[in-house]
Amino acid sequence: MPFSKENRYGSISGIFFVALVAASATYIAESAFLKALGISPLVIGIVIGIFYANAFHNRFPLSWESGIVFSAKKILRFAIVFYGFRITFQQIADVGIEGFLVSFIMLVSTFLLGSWLGHKIFKMDRDTAMLTASGASVCGAAAVLATEPVLRAESHKAAIAVSMVVLFGTISMFLYPVFYATVIEPARGFFHMDPNEFGIYVGGTIHEVAQVVAVPASIPGAPEVMANNAVIVKMTRVILIAPMLVVLGLYLSFSAKKTGTAAGGVKIVIPWFAVYFIGMAGFNSLHIVSENIVCFINQVDTFLLTMAMSALGMGTRFSRFKGLGLAPLYTAGVMFLWLVVGGFVVTKSVVAIFS
Repeated sequence: MPFSKENRYGSISGIFFVALVAASATYIAESAFLKALGISPLVIGIVIGIFYANAFHNRFPLSWESGIVFSAKKILRFAIVFYGFRITFQQIADVGIEGFLVSFIMLVSTFLLGSWLGHKIFKMDRDTAMLTASGASVCGAAAVLATEPVLRAESHKAAIAVSMVVLFGTISMFLYPVFYATVIEPARGFFHMDPNEFGIYVGGTIHEVAQVVAVPASIPGAPEVMANNAVIVKMTRVILIAPMLVVLGLYLSFSAKKTGTAAGGVKIVIPWFAVYFIGMAGFNSLHIVSENIVCFINQVDTFLLTMAMSALGMGTRFSRFKGLGLAPLYTAGVMFLWLVVGGFVVTKSVVAIFS
């Protein structure tokens, strides 16, 4: 137990150390250069954590490990619950059925495609394939963090998935404004998208929330509806992580029974933190709490997520990556192509049906 009498001091020291790393990541992420790239403190935190794990791990007390693990597991779940304060059901309703359907179709198709490709075609283990797929299909690093405890995956597998999110999410952030300026905006017919459609497309296909915000901001003269639709559709994808994790938990439970790895019948795995996340979003939708307090909660929550990501990086050793080769890159690359090309077709088709 991390807070038993004999482990208490080491655990608290480990948590404090993780908090210092998260504070450093938060400070670094405030630089103008990284803000322009849409790099969140979560990503900076895991980079620092990985550096620590491979350069200085043996120089710190072993007793700190319990605090680091506590940050990666328990603080993570607490932070995911309060992530619900970033969303209201009214926002989701405002974008309409088109935005919801695009979010749902892209989430399900990308997750299934990535999981199948990674595991069956590129021969990754199941957990790494699913973590990589969750990062691309839902909301980047935060989705990887939320999926990891459901799979009970090793921390280095989540780190691989996050690295793919960073790579292809950053490419998306630079590609989409160019794509809009050179192909979509001047085009006619099927290849043309108005700002309303393009906002839905951006929100339904780009990895990280920060990257979604950055794309409309990078387009000169982009109307407000583009940015609003992009963020709201992205938030719809975020909230869909809760039912996705519940379904994933049920699937894993019955798969374990089918393969004979479950003892004493099927143990239903329900990620309750995902259910509480929806409850928190529902509470936020009542607008009982003032905007200033909600803003403060979100800032604290980002810091807690950064702590979890930093701790995740601290459990990542490069030696554990041996044997994977380029499989994660191939898997993430195919998902990226599906998001860009397939997402365009899905958005145009869905909007056309309801227009």
